[in-house]
Amino acid sequence: MTTRSAAPPTQTDHDDLAVRTRTSVLAALSDRIAGDVYGPGEPGYDEARSGFNLLTDHRPAVIAVPVNRFDVVEAVRFAADEGLRVAIQATGHGPGAAANGALLINTSAMTDVTIDPIGRTATVGAGAKWAPVLEQAQQHGLAPLLGSTTDVGVVGYTLGGGFGWLGRKYGLASDAVRSFDVVTPDGNPLRVSATSHPDVFWALRGGGAGSIGVVTDVVIDLFPVTTVYAGNLFYPAEDAPEVMRRFAAWAPAQSEDLTSAVTLMNFPPLDVVPEAFRGKSFTIVRGCWAGDRASGKAVVDEWRDWKTPEVDLWAELPFAAADAISMDPTDPMPAMVTTEWMNELPDEAIDILTSRVRPAPGTMPLVLFAEIRHAGGAVARGAATSPNDIGRDGTFLLELASIVPDPHVGLAVESALRLTRDALAPFVTGAAYLNFLEGDEKAARSASAFSQPNRRRLAAIKAALDPDNRFCHGVALG
Repeated sequence: MTTRSAAPPTQTDHDDLAVRTRTSVLAALSDRIAGDVYGPGEPGYDEARSGFNLLTDHRPAVIAVPVNRFDVVEAVRFAADEGLRVAIQATGHGPGAAANGALLINTSAMTDVTIDPIGRTATVGAGAKWAPVLEQAQQHGLAPLLGSTTDVGVVGYTLGGGFGWLGRKYGLASDAVRSFDVVTPDGNPLRVSATSHPDVFWALRGGGAGSIGVVTDVVIDLFPVTTVYAGNLFYPAEDAPEVMRRFAAWAPAQSEDLTSAVTLMNFPPLDVVPEAFRGKSFTIVRGCWAGDRASGKAVVDEWRDWKTPEVDLWAELPFAAADAISMDPTDPMPAMVTTEWMNELPDEAIDILTSRVRPAPGTMPLVLFAEIRHAGGAVARGAATSPNDIGRDGTFLLELASIVPDPHVGLAVESALRLTRDALAPFVTGAAYLNFLEGDEKAARSASAFSQPNRRRLAAIKAALDPDNRFCHGVALG
């Protein structure tokens, strides 16, 4: 009798086995959660992995879209069982390192918002944006500490600090947190606050997103703000040096009722841009006065008396319409962002910014805008008790941003941003504001937001919660 040996496995056999294994793994996770699960190549995968910044092109091994905190617990435990790294995404603003080969937890379906007008708080789900929070809070004469657009996710913005148009009066969004519900890297659900797991609570209030767990809900304070004096003064782009120098002297003398910025903006020639601004450049003095509105008008009148703007959009404004201040885009786009803090705004720094941001005649700008926000006030006062202490105590916060409409210009844009930062090096503090860091730069520079003692404390908290560093796609702690 002759015995025949089995034929050696072919590449097709290996591929079939990989497909069956992947299918069984996805099925196992699908059985554990109520939300959706996607694998590469499946319908829904590309949509679930995409966020606001279209430059991010990560390829997770599996995507979970939880609908409640129990789904998050099961997804995190599943990742631990399978030895998978974990990344977190809600709206996809401010992306971290690409989640290639990881489990991506997309929290965008967790959008519950509840307002407590008596306690002046909002309870907000992990995937909710600021728009419904602001809308519901304003119905009770209250406002959250949102940022420059209501299109950004509440939780990610808050974990990174969150400096908005009420910042100098009330502080960063992270200062307004009462509690977090968080799932730790071992799948343990915790409610953390100043009295329950206070170290974890401290780390989450400004330590950045995605490094020590998945926040499923946050409870935040609301503030009595209904109508503000806010808007924009548009001056010619060629006036930028003069306007910026005046702003550098004027802003620090103002009341904490005012949070303001000066912006050199190159509006793209797109249909979504109002025709009056489309394809043009301006120097803009913008901000929000959250005190007595007559006093706010008098402060802005100092600019009008100094020089009549080309366009004057400062006026009394319902805070429900706060998006009109920054006029940020709401459609997903490929973008690059970077940042620096400065304690002073000397003439040399102004000259560097204006010369590098304003495009040469007949050329497309590589840097879309440079915005310098005046900080101090409650933003700086909160630094002493925050993990991101040196990432919030400067006087002027610079944001540089660009749109990358074509991948072929990506390297040129990246170079323009880097060279501008290099030229400004003698005038910056060296600290970074976490919410203006993205991608590889977030990993490389996020530690600069923390003092050495805070960095050591954050590293210890991270090591205790995530000794295997499976949550390695967010802010780098320690």
